Amino acid sequence: MAAAMFSSSLFPTTHLNKPLTSQFRPLSFRPSFSRIRASLLQDKEDKVILQDSFPSKTTSPSDSATASNSSNDTVSSPSAWEKGVIKVEQSFNIFLTDSVIKILDALYHDRNYARFFVLETIARVPYFAFMSILHMYESFGWWRRADYLKVHFAESWNEMHHLLIMEELGGNAWWFDRFLAQHIAIFYYFMTALMYAISPRMAYHFSECVENHAFETYDKFIKEQGEELKKMPAPEVAVNYYMGDDLYLFDEFQTSRVPNTRRPKIENLYDVFLNIRDDEAEHCKTMRACQTDGNLRSPHSYAEDDDESVCTLEAGCEGIVDCIKKSVTSNPAKVK
Repeated sequence: MAAAMFSSSLFPTTHLNKPLTSQFRPLSFRPSFSRIRASLLQDKEDKVILQDSFPSKTTSPSDSATASNSSNDTVSSPSAWEKGVIKVEQSFNIFLTDSVIKILDALYHDRNYARFFVLETIARVPYFAFMSILHMYESFGWWRRADYLKVHFAESWNEMHHLLIMEELGGNAWWFDRFLAQHIAIFYYFMTALMYAISPRMAYHFSECVENHAFETYDKFIKEQGEELKKMPAPEVAVNYYMGDDLYLFDEFQTSRVPNTRRPKIENLYDVFLNIRDDEAEHCKTMRACQTDGNLRSPHSYAEDDDESVCTLEAGCEGIVDCIKKSVTSNPAKVK
């Protein structure tokens, strides 16, 4: 998914051709910032159809009808000051994303697979950073959010297989590409971890920007190279990943979908890139959901509501400052 961010460096930003319809509408501050070009996959743009989705709130699928009607009443409108903070965060994310895209576009304007390799090497990094900070919060007794850890690990697992596919396609053949990708990834890790510690909302929005760019990049690549890709065989790693027997982690990162509703078929390289593109759209929706504190839930957790081993929090916190403040005024997280 950082791939996303930099991936749009491949091609100019394009509008998508299919509607990204879904019942999944996270409780974010979308209406106040419709002018921000950023990363949002807007409801009335051309998008990818993603069906069998969960409601935006952390309710079970059976509650979807009532959830959609009551969501606006559940979350109070942000204050003018908070709106200003969000706008600054999003503007910074957009500027940073566009700047890196221009740099990578200059370096990889005619080497698609090498560019994809660099981007997918970087793509896993935000999820590592998220999990690192979440583990730190858990160690301090501030947060205990099993669903967040599960979903972010599943996202990193998905991005790792994107990387393995690009390696099998020869994207890592030149030492310079490996050197560049690995060192950017190190810097990107610490930057994302710091951003996530200060403002999870900002970090998730930045990742949404990245994933949106990734979707657009792969979508453009498919449209321009589709006929050639259909003549080429699919890498073995892609066949094993998308058509394997154990797809628990594949379902886990798609938080807007009911498990077992998306089962790709891989017959050629075109199908591989088509599924990578759709993976990026799912990452984007998950990152959008995460921008509302406590809004993320594992797709498999809906079937585990009665499992007493599920970890929950008495009270959440946003960012390290809020966590420190609440740690001296509230009880630590408990396993109920």
